[in-house]
Amino acid sequence: MLERKNKRNARIGIFAVAHDTYWHQFPGLYENIMGYHKDAQKIIAQNDVEIIDYGMVDSSIKGYEALKKMQGDNLDVIFCNMVTYATSSVYAPIIRDLNVPMVLLAVQPLEAMDCSKACTFMQLENDAICSVPEFICVANRLNRKIYDVIIGVLYNDKRVEAEVKEWCDIAKVLHDLKGARMGLMGHVMEAMYDMHADPTAVSAAFGCHVPLLEIEDAVEAYNEVTDEEIAAKKEIIEREFDMPNPVSDPVTVKVTEKDLHEAAKTAAALDRLIEKFKLTGLAYYYEGSEGSIQRHVASSFIVGNSILNAEGFPMCGEYDIKTCIAMLIMDRLDIGGSFAEFHPFGFDEDYIFVGHDGPHHMRIAEGKPILRSLLKYHGKPGNGASVEFKLKEGPITMLGITQGANGKFRFIIGEGESKKGAIPPTGNTNTRGYFEPNTRDFIKKWVMEGPTHHYALGVGHHAKTIKKIADILGIEAVIVKGE
Repeated sequence: MLERKNKRNARIGIFAVAHDTYWHQFPGLYENIMGYHKDAQKIIAQNDVEIIDYGMVDSSIKGYEALKKMQGDNLDVIFCNMVTYATSSVYAPIIRDLNVPMVLLAVQPLEAMDCSKACTFMQLENDAICSVPEFICVANRLNRKIYDVIIGVLYNDKRVEAEVKEWCDIAKVLHDLKGARMGLMGHVMEAMYDMHADPTAVSAAFGCHVPLLEIEDAVEAYNEVTDEEIAAKKEIIEREFDMPNPVSDPVTVKVTEKDLHEAAKTAAALDRLIEKFKLTGLAYYYEGSEGSIQRHVASSFIVGNSILNAEGFPMCGEYDIKTCIAMLIMDRLDIGGSFAEFHPFGFDEDYIFVGHDGPHHMRIAEGKPILRSLLKYHGKPGNGASVEFKLKEGPITMLGITQGANGKFRFIIGEGESKKGAIPPTGNTNTRGYFEPNTRDFIKKWVMEGPTHHYALGVGHHAKTIKKIADILGIEAVIVKGE
């Protein structure tokens, strides 16, 4: 029931290409083709994006004119609409100088020409594929890249609609990475060498800024929260979470009124923190002295973070900004993005538990998430309310972002299945993950790629889409397969 506050958006450019010689040769062709161009935009418009149409580019002169407009429009993705044959000179200046991922849209209005009624006019109306080889060849010669070509029918082609949607989703990721404010607060959990990341390297690779926050910023927000804010947040928590009795783990108890109040208060404080620093997301870890307000506040973020994840603000613990960015990518693809790691195998049924003791993305939960009070957070100081949920059953995707000895980032991507089955009632998220050809061999291949121990977890199979994002960002990526 939680509504997304950070709305997904993107700016999509589109322009049509053609050979201007046709217009005087075939009266009416231009008007028909521009009608098809408008219909192509309707496919894009289904994906709730902002569309900027640059019209017809049918000469090199118009190519340079269109380029100047495009360069000032802050586009995320641009479609080159191959409405008929065009010489590559019409788009060469655009592909050479526009630093925006370009996709060729080669969709013809007819599913097939009726040869008994065919004419040159009809062929030109349906010649979407004709200059695609030339365009890609010229892009290569200019040392530029065409990221995809969508081939099909303009009307009622589900595959075309799905491929356009994929690129609109990718555009939404790119839109929010540019200028994102991915906050860091505290420090890396002692001795976790895989968590360290250079904020400048993060900015260089992903185009975002990394504000460095103090724990006192969170304490200040906590101290400013009003009783009305606490009551409103408590109402949300009681509506969105179940709070059952404990089961088998002596570390857990039924959520106490004190823990519920503190979770609500800190959740309200996090809202203030997000607003004050205009954060897109936050990675944090802080221990503080025993009994200190700093420890108390830092150890009660989990519930508020889970709510914020569902509202479109990726939040994760253990100072893991790399996984926080992976969570942002998944969230903007609208596939979730929970903070996750591997837990014990179930060798008897060929699964592994995937989850974490921290914040998760409530939009991808199977049923209502559970809140339990924990008497202790294992491996960390503090206690309080913690989130336990199962991921939706069905396909899942994992995205880990790691670094090598050269400092460069690397995407490690995998796909599996979340299946029905009991999970430990420990106040932590756990889901039964199954992988091909078997879970043991898949996990071995995954870990041998050198990931960090965290990754973002989402629903559906989206490895190829995430690989395209890595390609656009110039980041090496591997899709782990268990064969």
